[in-house]
Parts: sequence; structure tokens; C-alpha cells
Amino acid sequence: MTGERRGGASAWAELLRLPALFTVPGDVLAGAATVPGGRPGPRTLWAISSSLCLYEAGMALNDWADRTEDAAERPHRPLPSGRIRPAAALTAACALTATGLALAARAGRPALAVAAPLAATVWAYDLGLKRTPAGPAAMATARALDLLLGAATVSGRVRPALTSAALLGTHTLAVTTVSRHETQGGAPLTTLAALAATGALALGVGRGSCDAQSPFWGRQLNAYGHGPLRASLALDYAATAARPYLHAALNPSPPLTQKAVGGGIRATIPLQAALAARAGAPVSALITAALAPLAARFAKKVSVT
Repeated sequence: MTGERRGGASAWAELLRLPALFTVPGDVLAGAATVPGGRPGPRTLWAISSSLCLYEAGMALNDWADRTEDAAERPHRPLPSGRIRPAAALTAACALTATGLALAARAGRPALAVAAPLAATVWAYDLGLKRTPAGPAAMATARALDLLLGAATVSGRVRPALTSAALLGTHTLAVTTVSRHETQGGAPLTTLAALAATGALALGVGRGSCDAQSPFWGRQLNAYGHGPLRASLALDYAATAARPYLHAALNPSPPLTQKAVGGGIRATIPLQAALAARAGAPVSALITAALAPLAARFAKKVSVT
């Protein structure tokens, strides 16, 4: 391994799963949308930045914790291939976590109060929980907390966002459960369960009532027609996740299972957008939805799994 190739930009992009970053801002935006009378502001940007750092900390820590297993199952990954040193990955995870918490503090004490358990959940998952039956639930909790971060940043309260957090957490639970079989395949029932969960979520979000209570968002709802927008985004969510899930259920091979996981991850974006539209924030919904084609484009160059 030459010094030129070791630690290169492409290796770090692969380690940090950069295309998956596009699935992060929608958490905070969907959470902020649930607050009656609230609207995104400068603190929301701090929260999004915090969320991005904590997400990437989890990516780096994940590969550091899995380096022995990856050496046998996925030797092409940055750490087992020697392109990035394990110490560098661990240092990056620590630095990104510290930065994420500092950025959350800039967004306010309520945001930090959510970001701290979010960071703890990320570390607990990567360092042990993911190898236990509690792994998928821990990952779902992390996503749910990320959405609650958006609500806490706007109003200091998370209660208005609990329903949206539960819906996003359910989706994450399904994707993570499927991902536990991505290197071996052979879990059609698990994939079918994820497919059923996707259908139920799409139906619930697409038909759910609007939660908006503020004149500001109410005017925008009338202007954009929130019902069709919400239904369209829910349909996009279902289409993005359902097809690869179905293929993996019919042929539970590792490659198709990995594609199912990738589809589930990308489907997070239209789900976040649908949740924002459901809460009466069409502008946030459209901004979030615009990230989907970018995620798909970059996923062709760097794997999200």
C-alpha cells in the first residue's frame, strides 16, 4: 500500500458513506416541522450540522469496531484493506462526536439535551449493541432522537415530534433488521416484514392528517396543496424501498440483500419529506425531497452500506 493511496479522499468517502449524508438533514427538518407555530432558523442549521457530525462519527466508529469481521467478510473496505489506519478512524469518530456536541450546544441547551443521548446511543450501538437483538432498536432510537433534535432546537420541546419520531424509527428498525443479513443473505421473512412495514408507513403517512397549527404554515399549505404533496412523497417512499425489498425476498442473496438495505436507506429521504408535509411544512418537505436525486447520484460512486 503506497502512501499516496493510504488515507486518500476516496477511502475516507467510502469509510464515511458520504452518499448517506443526504439522509440526515431531513431528520432535523421533519422534527422542526412538527412544532406548532415554529419555523426553521439559524439554530436549525446548527442542529443539522451537529446531526451530520454525529452521523459520520457513527460511520467511522462502525468500521473501527467491525475491522476484524470486515477483514474476513469485506476485505475491500478501507480499514482491512489498509487504506485507512484503525487509529485514524477512531480519532475521526472521537473528533466528530465532540464537534457534533459542540454544534448542538450552539443550537441551544434543549438541542444539546437531545444530542448527548443521541451520541451515547451511537457509541453504544457501534461498540456492542449492534451484535445483540437490541441492535435494530438502538439504531431506530438514534434516528428518532435525531428527529427530536429538530423539534428541541425550534421550541425546546419534543412532545409534538413524538409521532413523527416513532414513524421514522419504525422505518429505521426495518432497514437495520434487514441489514443484519446483508453479508450472508437468506432472510426472506425478515425482508417481507420490512416490505409490509414500508407499506403500512406509506399508507399511514400518505393519509395522515396535517398537524400544522400556525398561520404561517397554514398559508403555505393552501399554496402548495399539502394533501397531494404528502401523498406523492409517501408513494415515492414506498416505491424506493419496496422494489429492492421484494427482489431480496424472492432471491435472498447477499448482493440483493445489500441492494435492499441501500434502497431502504435512500427511502429515508422521501419519508422525511412526507413527514414534513404531513406536519404542514411543504417548503421543508420540498427541500428534503430535493436531496434524494443527489443521494442516488453519489450512491453510484460510493456504497451507502
